[in-house]
Amino acid sequence: MTIPTNDTTGRSSSKIAAIALLSSASVLAACAKEAPEDLPPTPAATVAPATTSTAPTASVAGPGTQAHFESTIGASNTVVYFDTDRFNIDSQDATVLQTQAQYLGQYSQVRITIEGHADERGTREYNLALGERRANSAKNYLVSLGIPASRITTVSFGKERPIALGSNESAWAQNRRAASIVIN
Repeated sequence: MTIPTNDTTGRSSSKIAAIALLSSASVLAACAKEAPEDLPPTPAATVAPATTSTAPTASVAGPGTQAHFESTIGASNTVVYFDTDRFNIDSQDATVLQTQAQYLGQYSQVRITIEGHADERGTREYNLALGERRANSAKNYLVSLGIPASRITTVSFGKERPIALGSNESAWAQNRRAASIVIN
């Protein structure tokens, strides 16, 4: 079925479209905003009233917080690092853990979690097991210094939470660690 078209119908629909386009353009032009001749005056500067507060302005980290732990013993003393495929505590690690034990002895209410980590090399399962051995080595050393085992939990993240991104010895060395985190 074909629809007959004549020359006048095609022209009239083109005329209607042109008229509709011109009328909508003129309506939009009528809605355009003009800038005002005079602008309002600028607001006068106001002085904020002085507040009197008895609360301290800076939050002071108290015992039982990670911030207090790090500021008391030093952030570098919250982590022990391991050699490749190792979980033994060397003399440098022992010094760090002795510092942690002094803090934990002074603040007997503080509990910590030791997170075991590994670098990206090896399988997920191997690195989870290695991270667990690293965390337990640090825990066992702290227990040998007199810290109750009930105050220390361990968790292994294996290679899932690297602190340094990269596939080189520098990044791997930073990721082979056991980090002590205050959980109170």
